[in-house]
Amino acid sequence: MVERFFPTKRSSGDENHRRGNLSLLSGPISSGKTSLLFQLALNVASASTTTRVVFICHRKKIESNPPFLSQGIDPSSDVFNRIQIKYVDDDEGIRKYFAAFHLHHVDDLPSAVIIDDFGDYFSKLNSVMNSRARDMAMVRTLALCHNAIVDAKKALCELVLSETNHGDSPRSLFIYKRWIPKIFTIKGHGDGSFLLTSNDTSERSAKYSIALQYLILEQIIDDS
Repeated sequence: MVERFFPTKRSSGDENHRRGNLSLLSGPISSGKTSLLFQLALNVASASTTTRVVFICHRKKIESNPPFLSQGIDPSSDVFNRIQIKYVDDDEGIRKYFAAFHLHHVDDLPSAVIIDDFGDYFSKLNSVMNSRARDMAMVRTLALCHNAIVDAKKALCELVLSETNHGDSPRSLFIYKRWIPKIFTIKGHGDGSFLLTSNDTSERSAKYSIALQYLILEQIIDDS
């Protein structure tokens, strides 16, 4: 459901839609991926006063390029207190976090874990190892993330990753498909706007833009 990345009304079946869900958001550089992920975090955290979200990212990147909020979002809202920003510097940090995921008490588990620019955590490995070794590091990390989310003691827990691609699809798409069933793709749509689509052809698409430091939903498109 592409609507989950924008400030739309929650449906009664939204919680069931998230159950055990693993998703990838793939798009080109400067297409608003971080902003879309943060809006998703706000949507999930808004479910109740006890709902918590963990947002994993690079500290330098998020501080130099913070996400743009949608218009009408109150930056002083208590919802922001239910989003934990966790700074992680490398792929080993991600593996350590998920290796200890099962140690959380059921009431302390987040409803969602969101990792901004997941593939970037492995980019520096290109200089010290070949592409196959880098791919194997990604496989080990994705497998650990997948198992932690699937085996979570809490009924509702999801993992959402983003990946920057430099073409029609991320270079490691074949790896992601092994672990992640739901893939959202961003493509330029002209006039500075973008089109967000799902690999589920029965779902709708969304046209959006980043303007005046806001994430703006322009149109929900019924592809059927």
